[in-house]
Amino acid sequence: MTNNKIINWFIPHNVIQGRTNMEMARIFVFTHLAGPVIAQPMGIFLYFVSPTVTPQLVALMVGIVSFWSLPFILRATGNMTLVTALSFQGLTSVSLVGTYFYGGFSSPFLPWLIISLMLGLFYMSKMLALVITVFAVNLAVFLGCVGFFGVPNDIPPEKLSQLGWLSIVAAAVYMTWMALYYSRVMALRSELQVEAERYRGTVAELEQAQKIAEKVNRDRSLFFSKMSHELRTPLNVIIGYSDILIEDCADRSDVVPQTARDLSRINAAGKHLLSLVSQALDSDKIERGELSIASGAFNLGQLCDDVVATILPTVEKNGNRLVVDCKARAETLNTDRTKVAQMLINLLGNAGKFTRGGTVTLSLRVEKSIADDRLIATVADDGIGIAPDALPKLFEAYIQADASISKRFGGTGIGLAITRKFCALLGGEIRVTSEIGKGSVFIIDIPAHLAEDDTQKFIDTPPIANAA
Repeated sequence: MTNNKIINWFIPHNVIQGRTNMEMARIFVFTHLAGPVIAQPMGIFLYFVSPTVTPQLVALMVGIVSFWSLPFILRATGNMTLVTALSFQGLTSVSLVGTYFYGGFSSPFLPWLIISLMLGLFYMSKMLALVITVFAVNLAVFLGCVGFFGVPNDIPPEKLSQLGWLSIVAAAVYMTWMALYYSRVMALRSELQVEAERYRGTVAELEQAQKIAEKVNRDRSLFFSKMSHELRTPLNVIIGYSDILIEDCADRSDVVPQTARDLSRINAAGKHLLSLVSQALDSDKIERGELSIASGAFNLGQLCDDVVATILPTVEKNGNRLVVDCKARAETLNTDRTKVAQMLINLLGNAGKFTRGGTVTLSLRVEKSIADDRLIATVADDGIGIAPDALPKLFEAYIQADASISKRFGGTGIGLAITRKFCALLGGEIRVTSEIGKGSVFIIDIPAHLAEDDTQKFIDTPPIANAA
């Protein structure tokens, strides 16, 4: 069989696309390179048995040899329809010429007429009407010649019988080639059908999964909306009543010190749980794009005092010391006070959690310039630090720097993600530097006076780690 590299040379890949089309093109090239070879013995036989070299014999030999030109035409034009039409017409004409001049209706060439029709239907199945019409026209011309001129009888019957055996062998070899290649095409089409069925099944599964995901998302939104009321209300009650009891204990001298400490633990635990619930609700709002800004004027010193009062028990729980530096206490800011406070609480809570017997520092300052005023909040600690390879994923939701951190220190892994998103929402940014064993420094830089142009839609880009 002709080498595949030779066959592929005739096929322009930029024109014929798809595995099935490529395989059909290979069938065409191979059969048109090898077909004339197996048909040549018939012409040679006629040359030896004919009394003279007749025009019909020359036409027959030229017609057979002309099939070699079709693969070159395919390479030159890249038009599979053109070359298959030429092949169909050529084989039909050669078959009818051979039938007419060599035996008539008992000619050995007559079976090739049926083969030409089969090849036309195989290669041009999408143009069935054209194939039938062309074949009918050729057959009508043949029958007209037979009716008008009669059938020449220049070859003895015994020679026609021998020619018939040559024709049978050639046709059998040719059709075997076609059958083998046709089976390959059918196998490819079967594979494509299987792939198509698999694709449709996958699409159906994806559509079902999408419906389930949409339902889960709706159910989750309903759950979070209920949780906002069902959890925050009793937590606020616990925190409020524990505050009252702590104040009563401070005013009474007959209260056991252990009772006061227990009440403080209850109050601190309630505030911590309320902070976790708020983080979860804020994270859900961010994912659904429902988080809004409520800017307003507030005093920086009062904000600092409220943040310290809230986070101090958490920081001191591990034996840490909280140092506060807020020289601009009299400054008035105009931004979203709740979000600024939540960001500071998140950073201070993390610093206190990852520091044991050390120092956590909160520094608040306002940098003024002609362009705008900026609030610079710095939270530093001398805790365990963060590895350099963990910094790029530090602000991803539900991700912590080390898989063991959640077991050792607790936490949900969403505090820093929310802080970063709040910074972007308020028109600013957050930066971090850290060194293993020496601690971390987080810097929040946001406009001190939030204008409408300062707000921006959060885009989930990698965090920026700069030097403090």
